[in-house]
Amino acid sequence: MSQPALPPVVDAATWRAQLDELRAREKAATRELDAVAAQRRRLPMVEMDDYTLIGADGPIRLADIFDGRSQLIVYNHMWSDGQTWQCGGCTGFTSQFTRLEFLDSYDARFVIVTAGPIAEALAYKKRVGNQMEWYSSSQSSFAADVDAAPGTGFAVNVFLRDGDRVYRTWHTNGRGTEALSHSFALLDILPWGRQEVWQDSPEGWPQRPTYAGWLDSPDIGAIYGDPGA
Repeated sequence: MSQPALPPVVDAATWRAQLDELRAREKAATRELDAVAAQRRRLPMVEMDDYTLIGADGPIRLADIFDGRSQLIVYNHMWSDGQTWQCGGCTGFTSQFTRLEFLDSYDARFVIVTAGPIAEALAYKKRVGNQMEWYSSSQSSFAADVDAAPGTGFAVNVFLRDGDRVYRTWHTNGRGTEALSHSFALLDILPWGRQEVWQDSPEGWPQRPTYAGWLDSPDIGAIYGDPGA
């Protein structure tokens, strides 16, 4: 098996000069992301219906899922009824979020909503060691109405509550969720990056099929979950 290629070795001054050149682009990207965030804060919003979801204690209004807070981040988890292991991408992505208490200081909460039955959802939460609260939209049109209909994929939606009224303020899916993930940020600063075939990498860099390096749901369960779940 051949060894992967390595970056060229240069003197410190050359390395510093090229790092400074890259840093200029990184700073420009940071300023652009600041501008994007400023535009996001100026988005209008749309009022939601008075949905009823299902939680661990039974039916619950969408407004009550905020648990007294004004802002709510919802990860809409892909789901296949009756399956032991659910979407590996969703499972791996949500496994990153283990310390969410800091959101309390920002009047916000992060939860998962899936279209699957609540009993299965709660069992899966335990099986993979998820930390946040799970809810089911299996008895409402909520998932379809926020661009995460059953069988169509995953999404992130953000909501704002004003009394009993709930408004949708932001949505993303696909690679739009990468900005919320520290996993991709860490991989992207490695010399070999994500090592996936679609990436623009120098000749000889290790590359493999997309998703090949991702932990699958059973891996997440083995690391974080309850073996008896």
